[in-house]
Amino acid sequence: RIAPKYLHNHCCRICFRMTSSVEATSKECPTSAGRKRLIENKPVNATDSIDYDAEPVTAVGSMPKKRFYRQRAHCNPLSHNNAFSYPCDGPDGMDWTADHFPNHPLLAIGREAKSIRPTVLDIGCGFGGLTVALSKILPNETVLGMEIRAKVTEYVRLRISALRSESDKGEYQNTSVMRTNSMKFLPFFFPGASVKKLFFCFPDPHFKRKNHPRRIISTRLLSEYAHILVDNGRLYAITDVEELHQWHVKMCDAHPSFERIEEKCDPCISAMVDSTEEGKKVARNKQSKYFCVYRRIPVQKCLELGGVNVEDFWNVTNFGVEWVSDNDVDRTENKN
Repeated sequence: RIAPKYLHNHCCRICFRMTSSVEATSKECPTSAGRKRLIENKPVNATDSIDYDAEPVTAVGSMPKKRFYRQRAHCNPLSHNNAFSYPCDGPDGMDWTADHFPNHPLLAIGREAKSIRPTVLDIGCGFGGLTVALSKILPNETVLGMEIRAKVTEYVRLRISALRSESDKGEYQNTSVMRTNSMKFLPFFFPGASVKKLFFCFPDPHFKRKNHPRRIISTRLLSEYAHILVDNGRLYAITDVEELHQWHVKMCDAHPSFERIEEKCDPCISAMVDSTEEGKKVARNKQSKYFCVYRRIPVQKCLELGGVNVEDFWNVTNFGVEWVSDNDVDRTENKN
């Protein structure tokens, strides 16, 4: 019987190698027992770092400690998507009160459970700073944080659970978190014209040109965002990378369903700038933050302005499409 070659436990940052004889050298097992046996020149068993009967790191209802839930800052959203579940019958098959909002304030006034769905999305919520802040800023809305990393999602879930337990006024019942890949499965959860606000805070820049399709704001994804946003809905984006900010502006300006607006009195902008963990780190380092806000143009107005349809989808100027002559194509091919 061959044991797994590698086993990773990122919570305690342990990495050891299991051989077919289920033994490892002490240098490959940096646990406390491993270090002790390294000094004594004794072999280390692979099971020394595994405690199957151990208590959970954080009990439900207690505030989690961030140091136990550290994970890589970013991951590839185009891979490892078989582990995510989504409603096969579409958004209507999703009961958000079952796992996310069991004590939602609207249930107390007689609203049906099926009618309760998130109206504010914090996509890539990280450790949940903005998600939690929006719960109090928008008490009449339903806030959902969406995160692709498993341990970070678990941290936010425990954080919200602790805040609910500590609150005497029934606060934070309108907020929750879900682990999913928003770039892949967003339309499965939300029907058209159902979301009022979308937030994208400090996303992965993906600097390499070949990785630009991984960026969370792109022409294709903006069309999905426009689909789920209500008329005059808002799209917020903030980053500390000026190049990525220019990309956001370029993509959104070229899309026919969005127009940039200036809102100085919007409390959501202040929360977006100051409440996220990444935003606080940028402020401590005295670096710049770049943000933009876009309005979802109403569908009827898009049609009156000659909006994009099936017939003219690939017309010049739609979605930033530019005219390229055959001579330009030939020169490019010869250069390559």
